[in-house]
Amino acid sequence: MNQLFVPTEPSARDDAQQAAPVTVAHGDGIGPEIMEACLRVLTAAGARLAIERIEVGQDVYKAGHGAGIAPEAWDSLRRTRVLYKAPITTPQGGGYKSLNVTIRKTLGLYANVRPVSAYAPFVETRHPDMDVVIIRENEEDLYAGIEHRQTDEVYQCLKLITRPGCERIVRHAFAYARAHGRRKVTCFTKDNIMKLTDGLFHRVFDEIAEDYPDIETEHMIVDIGAAMLADTPHAFDVIVVPNLYGDIISDIAAQISGSVGLAPSANLGTDFAMFEAVHGSAPRLAGLDMANPSGLLLAGAMMMAHLGQIRVAERVRNAWARTIEDGVHTFDIYREGRSRRAVGTADFAQAVIDRMGHRPRSLPVARYAAAPAMPAPPPRNRQPARKELVGIDVFVQHVGTTEALADMLRPLGRGRLSLGMISNRGVKVWPDGMPETFCTDHWRCRFTAAGRASIRKADIIDLLSELALHGVDFIKTEHLYTFDGTPGFSVGQGQ
Repeated sequence: MNQLFVPTEPSARDDAQQAAPVTVAHGDGIGPEIMEACLRVLTAAGARLAIERIEVGQDVYKAGHGAGIAPEAWDSLRRTRVLYKAPITTPQGGGYKSLNVTIRKTLGLYANVRPVSAYAPFVETRHPDMDVVIIRENEEDLYAGIEHRQTDEVYQCLKLITRPGCERIVRHAFAYARAHGRRKVTCFTKDNIMKLTDGLFHRVFDEIAEDYPDIETEHMIVDIGAAMLADTPHAFDVIVVPNLYGDIISDIAAQISGSVGLAPSANLGTDFAMFEAVHGSAPRLAGLDMANPSGLLLAGAMMMAHLGQIRVAERVRNAWARTIEDGVHTFDIYREGRSRRAVGTADFAQAVIDRMGHRPRSLPVARYAAAPAMPAPPPRNRQPARKELVGIDVFVQHVGTTEALADMLRPLGRGRLSLGMISNRGVKVWPDGMPETFCTDHWRCRFTAAGRASIRKADIIDLLSELALHGVDFIKTEHLYTFDGTPGFSVGQGQ
């Protein structure tokens, strides 16, 4: 059932005049109390919202919905296209999917935008000049969630990076930087090790950067980039990054700014959007009126800007900043000598409401830009590469020596394929392996064309038939292709 929150005073002329439909999920743990606090503040700021409430999270999981969301909730999201979500609790144990990952992938929310600022001297931090926006790819990478147990000892998780996925997130990062007057975009990858997957992300970044000559660009290997972010965050402006790295560094950034409890998050796609706090549901604080609603409230301000109610967003952010300046702090950021009054969730919301219409004295005054259009995928005008099958990696389970495995495999292939290499955990162990190398029961055996440039899939079928006849326990295969003559596969360490 829709509930209309009527503003206490008119919104600005450039704001949406009709109530904007929004789906609201109160979540678990501290979720319900911080969501109620945030809705009170948004209402006082003049937000015009037609709210549809849905249930997600722990109770929905326990009702038999493995992703924590029921079918009728999807109907609401299709109507409103905007979700304002409090933190949820995922039950422990197997069989439960991440609700956030499910929503992001189902609704195509490929861009995770996390602005992180310091609020010195009012919130304790070692980095008073910090003001960085982390834009994280939200659908791909290891979060594809494709995992397998392959042997007694080895488990696998597939890392998937696509060119369209890279192009969308990188273009969004540059569009965001331009729309918000940001001066530089930095790309983090680990392409010195993952030369194909992270290499693609880096290559696309360099290609798209040419379309934005007004914006400074740089690339860093993610480990040194994360170290610099923790040490000198003021050196960064906008950071664009693949999924897993982005998840990690955005939490690091939020913590060193003063508190994870202050960090908002927007998940954006071409048709849908979700706004939430970065932190979790903190069940131990549930019902104690101690939680900090700031992260969810600032996410709400981002939502209002997304909905075109710019002035509402600015009023919320300015009143919140004035409250922080006045030393009215929740318990997580309260410090003797720095704070003036410790308050709970409800009283903090009321303090923000009491300052509605006020601006901060020393913290920056809020200025929200209209949300940049989510860039459409570029036209596919590239010619398909010339793709040739040149071999196959056969992964086998084998308990025994490398030499015994090689002796078993070398005669196979019927003269069309020949064993060229065996590796274990990515390290070549045959031929010319080192006896010191530790090996598990999971082996990669590379067969390539014997005396020919390419092979047929029929040759692979024949090879696998031979392996089966000889009792080789093959568990996975990967075809080896060249694309316009360039290998589309890693060579690997020690090869």
